[in-house]
Amino acid sequence: MTSTSRGLDVSAYQSAQNWKALKADGLSFAFAKASEGEKSRDARFATHIKGIKGAGLVAGAYHFAWPNQSAAAEAANYIAAVKPYAGAGFLHWLDLERYSDGRNYKGRTAAQIKAYASAWIAAVKKAFPGQVVGIYTSASDIAAGHVPSGVPLWYPAYPWGAATYARAEAATRPKPSGRTVTIWQFTSTPLDRNIAYMSPSALREWAKGDTGNDDEPSYTPPKFPTGLAPGKAKPSAVALQRALKAAGYMAKSVAESPNYGPKTQAGVVKFHNAHPQYRAKGKASDPAIGPKGWAALFRLAYDK
Repeated sequence: MTSTSRGLDVSAYQSAQNWKALKADGLSFAFAKASEGEKSRDARFATHIKGIKGAGLVAGAYHFAWPNQSAAAEAANYIAAVKPYAGAGFLHWLDLERYSDGRNYKGRTAAQIKAYASAWIAAVKKAFPGQVVGIYTSASDIAAGHVPSGVPLWYPAYPWGAATYARAEAATRPKPSGRTVTIWQFTSTPLDRNIAYMSPSALREWAKGDTGNDDEPSYTPPKFPTGLAPGKAKPSAVALQRALKAAGYMAKSVAESPNYGPKTQAGVVKFHNAHPQYRAKGKASDPAIGPKGWAALFRLAYDK
């Protein structure tokens, strides 16, 4: 079975939760609604996010999008709401979904909605350098072309109504329009329940993003051996770490190590999420890189 992590998301519609008890029961992450549109803030955001962070869960927040308003103003609203809480390892999400009456999408084309999403993401990334910014969105939004490429996807789809984490973990990982799903919100009953497709330790490492600086000593890039079949090449763990850093899948601040530890595995998972054709067949979150993956990663890192 694929390694997963369990999570919840909440808003003003939910009362304060006992996050420490939920963590003891196996919860790994939780997200809270922070803002909506250009000016609205969620009334219970501070209560929720303080509890989530206080329990030691991987924490994050989301902003409900109005693509027919200003992306810059909406990003500024969100940034101001989360800034007191968005330290290292904090996850940011744009909730891109159409109201049933379409009022938040009214007058906008698919291209304009996608441009809005890209602008919001860019503004939040600029405000929180190195932190992960993704999109919560539906199959219909993905199919309509509203979602930029290359961003983590938090995907809602409820095939059963009320359901347990175990049922979702045993199910096939969703793949709307062929896109890789990072987090699946599989039910809203009795709360919004989610699974992330990585182990709790890998999730925590992934959430750290890339907060490294540019002061790391330079090094000579390792060369993938020429004239040698990929299956015969055996680059070291350090060579792998350097390639992951050069390709953007590992923070530059991570110390080199001869061990294939959790941080290296999390970097490989990031690489595989971006290039699923190189992971083991049927393995949604694969921390072990194969010979074809080695070759592809080294080309991405050094053939520039």
